Parts: sequence; structure tokens; C-alpha cells
Amino acid sequence: MTEPTGPGADETEVEAPVEGASAPADPTLASESGSDAELRADGDDSIDDASGVDSGPDGGLDSLEQDGPIEAEGSDVEVDGTPTSDQQLVERTADLQRLQAEFLNYKRRVDRDRGLIAENATYKVLQPIVEVLDTIDRAREHGELEGGFKSVADQLERVVAGLGLTKFGAPGDAFDPTVHEALSHLGEDPEVTVTTAKVIAKSGYKINDRVVRAAQVLVVDPETTPTA
Repeated sequence: MTEPTGPGADETEVEAPVEGASAPADPTLASESGSDAELRADGDDSIDDASGVDSGPDGGLDSLEQDGPIEAEGSDVEVDGTPTSDQQLVERTADLQRLQAEFLNYKRRVDRDRGLIAENATYKVLQPIVEVLDTIDRAREHGELEGGFKSVADQLERVVAGLGLTKFGAPGDAFDPTVHEALSHLGEDPEVTVTTAKVIAKSGYKINDRVVRAAQVLVVDPETTPTA
């Protein structure tokens, strides 16, 4: 083989690019691969992160989307519709107050019903004894209550009084249809200004404010002024 001579003999021969062959890689893109290298090769200097977050000019995050409100520590703002601790405290306090009021009302009803049951039982027991007390009153009026019978009568009256049974009705009381039963009308009496119980046929009896038996009375009316 004959060595080349003349100018350029020392230059290395460069092969011409073959049609269809790839162009030599740019040294600046050597460290990058895939689509990122292609984007930068086309002159696009901004590359989106795979997470979908855009980088700003200063390399920081421009914005960060959030799915819902985020409650900072100690904040009173609701998160996902959940009440805050302060709201829960108010609700629990209201619940306790309501339960306390319901309990007090229940206790009052129980106490009232208990008292009513005891009063009804006492009423049923003492109602028949009222007739015995009437007999004692008649015997006392006629002077027939003496000796041992008087002691028994006095003891019985003390016992029923201790159970809450009280006697009422006396001559001169204003007639009250809620506690008096008028047996007869004796006419007019100039000494009275309202209809009055003149005579007590039988005394009345009460247990507390409940009438066991109305007093049976004879009444008189005030004198009417004659018209001119």
C-alpha cells in the first residue's frame, strides 16, 4: 500500500456519516436519559417532576393541592365534619344537664306518687272509723262517755289524729259547699251576713287537705232588706 502524501497527509481520515445512522449524542445530554433528555435536547429547560408538582424558578414548589381543610394543632376548625374538642365539651355538658333535669323530674314524680299511695291507704283505713268517731261524739254530748269507755275513746282519737285525720266544722262557720253538706235550711238570721252553718249534725274529717267526709250542717241565711 502506498502512504498518502501531500497536504493533510497527517490528518486523520473521518468517515462520512452513513445515511440512516444515528447522530452522535450531545455530551450535555449524556447524563440524562429517556424523555427528559429529549425534552432538554429540544430546548425545553423546564422538566415536570413525575409527581405532578411544578418547580418554580427558585427550585421550590409553586403550589400544593389539598383534598380538604387541614386542622392545625389547637385549632377550633372542624376537619371532615368532625366537631372540635370545645364543641364536644359543650355538647356533653348539655347532655349532662338534660339528664340531671330528667332525673330530678323523675324523683319528684316518684316522691309525689309515693305520698299519694300512702294517703290513699290511710284514707281507706280511716274512712270506716269516722262512723265510730260519730258514735263517740254522740255519747259525749249525752254524758254517757265515762270510765273505761272514755279512756278508749280518747286513745282512739289520738291514734287517728296521729295518722293525719283531723276534725272540722263548728257552729258559726261560713257555709262552704266544698267542705259542708247542707241537710236543712233554718230560714234567716239577722245575726249573720252570709249563709252560715248554724247547727253541726255531724263533724267533717280531713286527711291533710283531702275531705274524708263533709260536715253535715243546718244553715241559715242573712236577713233580707225589705224593698220600699
